[in-house]
Amino acid sequence: MSKIAFMFPGQGAQKAGMGKDFYEQSETARQVIDRASELLDIDMKELCFEENDRLDQTEYTQAALVTVCMAMEHVLRERGLKADVTAGLSLGEYCAIASAGGMSTEDAITTVRKRGILMQNAVPGGKGSMAAVLGLTGEAIEKAIEGIDGVSIANYNCPGQIVITGWKESVEKASEVLKEAGAKRVLPLNVSGPFHSPMLTEAGEELGKVLENVEVSPLMIPYVTNVTAGYVTDITETKALLAKQVASSVRWQQSVENMIADGVDIFVEIGPGKTLAGFMRKISRDVKVYNVGTWEDVDKVVSELC
Repeated sequence: MSKIAFMFPGQGAQKAGMGKDFYEQSETARQVIDRASELLDIDMKELCFEENDRLDQTEYTQAALVTVCMAMEHVLRERGLKADVTAGLSLGEYCAIASAGGMSTEDAITTVRKRGILMQNAVPGGKGSMAAVLGLTGEAIEKAIEGIDGVSIANYNCPGQIVITGWKESVEKASEVLKEAGAKRVLPLNVSGPFHSPMLTEAGEELGKVLENVEVSPLMIPYVTNVTAGYVTDITETKALLAKQVASSVRWQQSVENMIADGVDIFVEIGPGKTLAGFMRKISRDVKVYNVGTWEDVDKVVSELC
């Protein structure tokens, strides 16, 4: 008996036009996107469907991506596709929780809007940075940077791709050390801050205050948290984990490996792009991976899995 995981991408997957075909084809998707516009007083159709400068700004990106991913998820559920577990990369964890029944879609959207603003404002522009390290293991990177203050691992994405984060000067110094340690490449990322670093601890504490007012519900299925890569079955753990997640490493590779060990053999990436599918190819080729990022994908995935 197959087990299905829904997985949701994080910041960086956004692109102009995302979700437009769902909006045009599905009343269910329209309701999600129009409701987000009302809640946030932002024209989500303009933000998500048209070329603009705001879509790549963290304070807008997060709400836009969660809105579109949840519109797609609602369509899949309406068509009868169900998951046994959910997971999301960083920002995508809010989609995972909502999909698992632990939070309303409305609360997920409004909370990540505030999360985006807190993260955007956490560190002055130009003070922090991130870089992708290719060709080294997590253990090798940890060892190489342990003597450098102000830099840490942000994301364990997949074998051979780890992201470091921290103060700009520290990340630059670490980049040189990692090249000397055998990294194939170290690529600076075009991001507006040092996400998932201790520099965002205060932002996480402020997010914790926001989360105090968010209503949560018992989970219908478990989700996997970035902080520990473990299954969450008790919703009372969720708010503390989300507050901690902002300044903690995202253990995506470990999350996927734990789901596979639990018998998950089908992964459905819901959202624009194929970032997570790309990671999956490097984590395991023994599982099936599907993408739902366009309206055309829906029929194919539903016909094969339902």
